[in-house]
Amino acid sequence: MFTHISWPRQYLPGTTDNFVSNEVYVRGITAEQVWKYLTDVSHWELHKWDKFRFSTFGFPPLNAEVWDCVEPTDITPGHIAWRAWQEGDDSSALDVYHAWVVENVDWGVVRICTQESQNGQPAAKLAQQKPNPMLNGHQDWLNGLVAYTKSKAKSSA
Repeated sequence: MFTHISWPRQYLPGTTDNFVSNEVYVRGITAEQVWKYLTDVSHWELHKWDKFRFSTFGFPPLNAEVWDCVEPTDITPGHIAWRAWQEGDDSSALDVYHAWVVENVDWGVVRICTQESQNGQPAAKLAQQKPNPMLNGHQDWLNGLVAYTKSKAKSSA
């Protein structure tokens, strides 16, 4: 029924040092509206093979490259995924795959799912923390994305 993420083999959930999945279902907005703010955050429009840098969870800035990017329509889901990495030795190297699915579902709501798989000792250390900061951080990201999309939808109505 739902679109799933196409995982590169080295990032398959359950085989990496850290994995989280967050998902919400929201009424009153569409996948197309959400997509606009997911891929154009402060005017950083993401497309397949784009490269960018970001910091998260206290790690030094990560290099990133978009590996998948398909915009949603009324009837097809959108999905975007990027690989991010930090060069280093065995204790500091990090390799990440972060994916999103945004889709309108049959009962009139939007489903937003984000999943991340991480390899490396920094990821293993992060996974040992309770609660996992990545799980909570991604939930905050989802909640913020939904709130922002809803506020923009109201102001344009």
